[in-house]
Amino acid sequence: MLKRSAGLLLIVAAFTLLSFAKKKKPELPDLVLKAQTAAVIIEPGAGEPINDVSANRIAQENVEKAITKWGRFRLVSDIQAADLVIAVRTGHISGPAIHNSPIDNRPVIIQPGDGNIRMGGEQGRPSDATDPGLGTPPSSDPRLGTDIGSSDDTFEVFRGGEYPLDAPPVWRYTAKNALKQPPLAAVEQFRKAIQESEKLRQQKP
Repeated sequence: MLKRSAGLLLIVAAFTLLSFAKKKKPELPDLVLKAQTAAVIIEPGAGEPINDVSANRIAQENVEKAITKWGRFRLVSDIQAADLVIAVRTGHISGPAIHNSPIDNRPVIIQPGDGNIRMGGEQGRPSDATDPGLGTPPSSDPRLGTDIGSSDDTFEVFRGGEYPLDAPPVWRYTAKNALKQPPLAAVEQFRKAIQESEKLRQQKP
């Protein structure tokens, strides 16, 4: 009887440790903790429902405003010059969607200045987030298609540089309405992840 009880206790302890291990959040790498600049883009290929064609554009602006208010990163427009690239995509019910919407190709950028947001002109063709490869690049003309995806919003953080989205994201958050104001849950969760990682660093000998 004692052996059986001891065995049950060991099993419970093992499951408790496994549960704790699953709940422990991974520590963010130095490239995130030491980053000073960030570029916010709409995920390439993201579609928008025909009844809300500005959804991704609004989400992008919401994230930029939240990051400016946070004050940790300076917003830049060039993804190759940015320390971090944040790609956003709004979720919607599967169905007809517009790709390469001209609304997403804004003629201006948003930059923080003296605690405020100021607008400035964007010159030249923006850098590619993914490698277009050899041959003829995919068409950037607006088109109507069918999206089969999640209804959750997506917020992904990548290392800046050449073709940043060709590498896996260093941090990712998905949730329903995560890119809508107020509050902007995606940016808030990213802020908490950075704070937790910095605390872990301070606790290390």
